[in-house]
Amino acid sequence: MSLSSRQKLILNYLQQSHGVLSSSLLSQQFSISVQTIRKDMNELSDKGMVRRVHGGISLPSANDNLSFTNREMINVSAKQLIAQAVAEQLEKGTSIFLGIGTTPKHVAQALLDHPGLTVVTNNINAALMLSRNPNITIYLAGGMVRSSDEDTVGESATDFYRQFNIKIGIFGVGALGQNGELLDFTPEEASLSRAIIEQSQQCWLVADKTKLGRYAPIVSGMLSEIKRLFVEVTTDKIQQLCLSNDVELVVSQGGSSCPLL
Repeated sequence: MSLSSRQKLILNYLQQSHGVLSSSLLSQQFSISVQTIRKDMNELSDKGMVRRVHGGISLPSANDNLSFTNREMINVSAKQLIAQAVAEQLEKGTSIFLGIGTTPKHVAQALLDHPGLTVVTNNINAALMLSRNPNITIYLAGGMVRSSDEDTVGESATDFYRQFNIKIGIFGVGALGQNGELLDFTPEEASLSRAIIEQSQQCWLVADKTKLGRYAPIVSGMLSEIKRLFVEVTTDKIQQLCLSNDVELVVSQGGSSCPLL
């Protein structure tokens, strides 16, 4: 699935607005006709990336989990900044878990030139990408393939994870709750997150701003079990959560990381 450059800009603009954007406002923003903007909005709606409302568009419901392909289009620059910050802090010879999701895929991209790692993952995209680097040893978990998420899940994938003693577990979540809950959309996802937490000497959570305060039904852990939280922007609420849970907060800023706590 491909988006035009203007459609990508519309998505980014919508992410920043946190509300509803009208067709007339978007028409003015991009200096094009309302008819052209409506065509863009309809195409984005057909792809499930926005919700069509009277006179404009809004983000999909916070309770909905979009497909991997659709999520990959959202907040891309933020995920890239987070990924680069993670890659900069991984020393040669480190072993890592790399969990499912679009931000871990960007972490894999940022690790393409890494001098040496051992990577255990159920993220098919990450495994294929990192296989281009001969200095990286990759273990890919078998299991049921989810075409919508391009990963493997199930008991066999979780049991595979439990064989390892990993230095750093890197993963994302479906949502980060207001009280520090690590939330996922399915029991299978939560089981994998749980295995990463339990089999890692320390865990790094990667979460762009779309995950903060979002809803997902399954609790896989708590922020207090995380060593570092990587974000692209921060708020007073996030800083307080990290402080109360003894979590190091790393904010990515223009390609460099800035530890706050």
